[in-house]
Formats: sequence, structure tokens, C-alpha cells
Amino acid sequence: MKKSLILFLVALTLVLSGCIERREFITIATASAGGTYYPIGVGLGNLWTEILVEDNVKGTGQSSAGSVENIQLLKNEEAKVAILQGLIGAQAYEGRGGNFEGRPYKDLRSISMLWSNVEHFVLMDKEIDTGTISDIDGKSFSVGPQASGTEQSTIVIMEGLGLTKKDITPEYLGYDDTISAMRDGRLDGGSLPAGVPVSSIMDMAASGVKASVLDVTDEQLDSINSIFNTWFRFVIPAGTYTGIDKEINTIAQPNFLATTAEMDADLVYKLTKAIYENLDKVHQIHNSATEIQLESALNGLPTPLHIGAYKYFVEAGLDIPEHLVPPEAAEGQQ
Repeated sequence: MKKSLILFLVALTLVLSGCIERREFITIATASAGGTYYPIGVGLGNLWTEILVEDNVKGTGQSSAGSVENIQLLKNEEAKVAILQGLIGAQAYEGRGGNFEGRPYKDLRSISMLWSNVEHFVLMDKEIDTGTISDIDGKSFSVGPQASGTEQSTIVIMEGLGLTKKDITPEYLGYDDTISAMRDGRLDGGSLPAGVPVSSIMDMAASGVKASVLDVTDEQLDSINSIFNTWFRFVIPAGTYTGIDKEINTIAQPNFLATTAEMDADLVYKLTKAIYENLDKVHQIHNSATEIQLESALNGLPTPLHIGAYKYFVEAGLDIPEHLVPPEAAEGQQ
């Protein structure tokens, strides 16, 4: 009897330990709970937990300070997946600019573009010449709060135009303060990147501020991407903002799902597949999540794909740009 009990306990221990080993905990680093990153991260975690139940996957969203901290969480293996701003991902991967100068993180991998961070360069109508973002030259212009993601992306865009802060009178204002200063005649324009529509720009139009959102030409886009290749064409439909009755040909950078090269290829394949074969559930997560579509999954990604995501997108019939083909794929073909 005693021997049977011991054997039973040993067998039970082996079974339980096997279950623990097979459990896949996927922590998704996001940002503060009040923004968009957090609810989308939580929603993806719930989706993976539901869809991949037979694989014992448990996904959970984790609040953080945002993209820069998320890079460190990936490095420290405190998160397996993270949502990142495209420019921050590019800077980290290449070790250029921002907090990553001289420290390239070549193990950073993309899984998918999620939704667009659309550039809105607004300028008072009386200051507009060409109607493109080059018109900010010589103007008083808000580049965003100091040390913000807005400031970093605005500076890179200006660099693509051959401009620096010395070519403008820079201000460091938030979105609502930018529009308020324009309304009061204290500011010519500002940079307001966000998802469409931007509430402060809707307020700008509704309150009678005579200003417009500037276009970005193909040549300007190419020049900006020569610095960090993470922007793509984005057309804001006519009528999105009151008083602007034409399409706005601007650009956007991705908010994208990232991981590291060390993540298991089969697991990342399943995570990617779960997203794109359950888009009806994904689109219920958040308004911004409705932008997650297979045809835009690669837009603006700043790092090579993870080999697992690469495998899924190849099977799905996507044409993978050369710069997104993971080194691991090339090694596997040798």
C-alpha cells in the first residue's frame, strides 16, 4: 500500500511538472493604463489565452513607461513581447539616436504592424506656401514636449527636410496647448502625431482657427526614410476635419508588435496566426485595433521579422521586403 502511494505521488509530480513546463506565459509590455498601448496589449493577451488554450498559452498585458522602457524589458527577459513606436524600434535596432546611441540591439524582431501613428504637421493658412511640410521653415513651430516621442519623431522628419531647430523658432507644447497658442496668434504651427482623427485638430477646425494639415511629398518621404526607414504613406480622407475638404497626403509610422530573436519560432508563428485568423475578435479589442489587417501587417516595420512571423506571412502570401527577411531565414536556406 505504501509503495503504491509513493508511486502514485511520483507519477502525479511528473504529470504536474510536465504541465508547468508546457505552460507558456506571454507578458506583453505596453505603456500607461490610460493610453492605447495598454488595452490593446491586454486584449491580445486575452485573445492568445483563448485561442491557444490547447498550447497552454497565458497572455497578460503589463503597463510600463512606454517604448523605451519596453526595449529594456525585452532585453532583461522581463517581457516576451512588447508594443513599440516605429522610430524607437529603429533607433534601438540600429543603435542610433535617442537613448540607444552606440548600443545597437540586433536581436530585436518585428511580429506585425498594429496601428498607425499619423503625422499631422499643422500650419496657419497665412503661412502656407507650397502646402507641404517644408513650409515650417522659418516659422514658430511646436515640436512637442521636450524628450517626448513627438519631439524625437519631429526632429527626424525635419532632418529629412534638411532642417534643424535653428531653422524654426521651436516651442515645446502639448497638443491642446499648441492649438491654443495658434488660436491666440502666438504660434504658427506644430507637430501633432496621433491616430486619426486627432481631437485637438478637430477642436482647431471647430473653433475657427484658419490652419491646415500639411502634405508630405513622395520625395520628402524617401528623404525621411533615408534616416530611419519606418514611415509609410497615409492618406487622411477628405472631410475628416471640418473645413478641410481635400485628401491630406501625409505619412505615418507604425505602432508595432515586437519580440526578440530568442523567442521560440513555433510559438511566435502561433501567436501571429492567432491574430490574423481571428480578426473579428481582434477588431473588438479597441477602435485602433480595427486597423490591424493582413495587407498592412508589414507597413513601416523597422526591424527584421521574427522567423515565426516570417513563416506565417510567407504562407499567407505576403511579399516580404528584403530588409524584413530575418537573418535566421537566410541561415536556414544555406
